[in-house]
Amino acid sequence: MSKKPRTAITPTREENFPEWYQQVIKSADMAENSPVRGCMIIKPYGYALWENMQRIFDDMIKKAEVKNTYFPLLIPLSFLAKEAEHVDGFAKECAVVTHHRLEADEDGGLKPAGKLEEPYVIRPTSETIIGDAMARWIQSYRDLPLKLNQWANVMRWEMRTRLFLRTSEFLWQEGHNAFETAEEAREDSLKMLEAYRHFAEDYLALPVITGEKTVDERFPGAIATYTIEAMMQDGKALQAGTSHDLGQNFAKSIGIKFQGRDGNEEFAHTTSWGISTRLIGGMIMTHADDDGMIMPPKVAPHQVVILPVVKDDPDAIYEHCEKLKENLEVLGARVYLDKREMRTPDKMWDAVKKGIPLRVEIGAREMEAGQLTHVRRDLGRESKTTCAAEEFLLNVQGILDDIQSCIYNKAKAFMEERITDVSTLDDVHKHFADGKLGFVRIDVSCLEEDALEPIMKEHSLTTRCMPFADDGKMVLIGKAY
Repeated sequence: MSKKPRTAITPTREENFPEWYQQVIKSADMAENSPVRGCMIIKPYGYALWENMQRIFDDMIKKAEVKNTYFPLLIPLSFLAKEAEHVDGFAKECAVVTHHRLEADEDGGLKPAGKLEEPYVIRPTSETIIGDAMARWIQSYRDLPLKLNQWANVMRWEMRTRLFLRTSEFLWQEGHNAFETAEEAREDSLKMLEAYRHFAEDYLALPVITGEKTVDERFPGAIATYTIEAMMQDGKALQAGTSHDLGQNFAKSIGIKFQGRDGNEEFAHTTSWGISTRLIGGMIMTHADDDGMIMPPKVAPHQVVILPVVKDDPDAIYEHCEKLKENLEVLGARVYLDKREMRTPDKMWDAVKKGIPLRVEIGAREMEAGQLTHVRRDLGRESKTTCAAEEFLLNVQGILDDIQSCIYNKAKAFMEERITDVSTLDDVHKHFADGKLGFVRIDVSCLEEDALEPIMKEHSLTTRCMPFADDGKMVLIGKAY
């Protein structure tokens, strides 16, 4: 019997995928559960990743002439009541504030007091309160387009939570734009979806399928919802970002109207779009392996880690490594010099579990020879290379770029191999009854068949999207997070 290879993460993906996911987060020191039910604490390494993601995408939306703003955390209940269909989609997830102070109770504890005249909802999303401001700020067609974004936290009182993927409180950006015409709104919603695709694929190395949601999966109150769908290593789908064409529905319910070019009063056409910390969960489930996280270099908190192999003269090694760090930073690399008082193998495994793309090891022998040894996280020991430090500096950006493209191509091949074309609902049933991974692709006319619903319920399936690549003629079906 062959010996089972040692892995840093237990259990492995094959043994228990959900627990493996939690252990990757723990081993990479990215986040932990908080004392608040269903909420998470994002630790410094995890938050550094989010900051990089936020910085990149914030630059992208500013290039699209979207302006950042901030709106209150608390939304009057009456605001949500104006849009019945919208609130119905979030009603069961709303956390409600009903009192404004605490006072001592008979047992020496505290109890809520000072009941509010009107309850406030902790924002599950901000369409209504932003719409209220738009209704004041927009008076004429000259005030359009109005394009706003806020980076914020939101709360949706989830019953089943999982770090990054589904927590009661999470971080996101939400864009809310208003336009003069339906054509401009549709164009904008597709433009922002393309921004999400670009961000996911070119920065997060996360291959996605772009398409339109079916009516049943559409955002409450929207006339069309567009999505980027990713496939995780367990074959399940992750809705990685959505962009909604809201038509005039929200404008009519909230009163966003303007004087048109012909002097008549018209309602604005609005869009909304958002991505969240859920993308971090998607990156973990797409790229990580049984030794821990694998970070895409473009968003990694540290692109290079330097491990001094210290024996007799630590000061000389550290000084040498500091110079290498400075030279790498001049080239634009994000570098971590690990000078902690730990065994080198322990620091090596820590870097592996954190998914740092490129590991550099320098001992006294390498220092004297002007050399170093480097190892790629995605390829492991088979990529171990010893070379001159000058050669490494010349090639480091190319190595990082190759890691980025390799992990993207690996994930894309995985996804494409697990999309199965079927022609009948019996084929759909058989695919998932056999325990196969991934999605099935079938003619969109199947949505009209009565036999579809029981199959979807039996296997816990949902329609993911009608891919643009198929001109909306096909629909993808699969299990989802």
